[in-house]
Amino acid sequence: MLMETLFPKVSISLESPEIEPKTLFEPAVAEVWLEIGFGGGEHLSWQAQNNPQVGILGCEPFINGVAKLVSEIDTHGLKNVRIHADDARFLLEKLTPRSLARTFILYPDPWPKQDQKKRRFVNAETLALISAAMKTGAELRVASDIPDYVNWTLKHIDAHNALGKSQFVWKNNDLSECRERPADWPQTRYEQKALRENRVPAYLCFEHHS
Repeated sequence: MLMETLFPKVSISLESPEIEPKTLFEPAVAEVWLEIGFGGGEHLSWQAQNNPQVGILGCEPFINGVAKLVSEIDTHGLKNVRIHADDARFLLEKLTPRSLARTFILYPDPWPKQDQKKRRFVNAETLALISAAMKTGAELRVASDIPDYVNWTLKHIDAHNALGKSQFVWKNNDLSECRERPADWPQTRYEQKALRENRVPAYLCFEHHS
């Protein structure tokens, strides 16, 4: 069973007080990306296959999604993927500062009810953790098909930027320009479901400056 044989080899240990992500990969990688909440792993697998020089960290707390990505790693012989099978915050707290070149948050749980919104992944705490781990010039990509979550994200990005410690510069600066998926941004099953249900995704890209 792959979860017993392969998963331990690609799993990230949090035992060290600090993790330099490039040291997790053999052969060596040019840079490291992070996908937070990779779901079934189809986006992460595509990126790993098409960017073999990049090491990709994936965080996902649900075991079914982890098992699917482990299967993808086995099927495609991927050497540049490592998995944290838990909340991304635990990994972000350990990463060496300014070690990530790209971060993805794709179709996070919208927690739509008013009393649930405090559970949304995008918030002041997580943006501070992500910012600390990202290099200057690194890219943050966020996708959602829920207009309220898109607005929530932009509001929290603005609040983070107002602190003046670092900046996430919105590349488009206009939601009307964020409706077309970039060529190097493959569909996920969540996006396919959204389109079937006539919800229009927004693809937000931010450049990080520290």
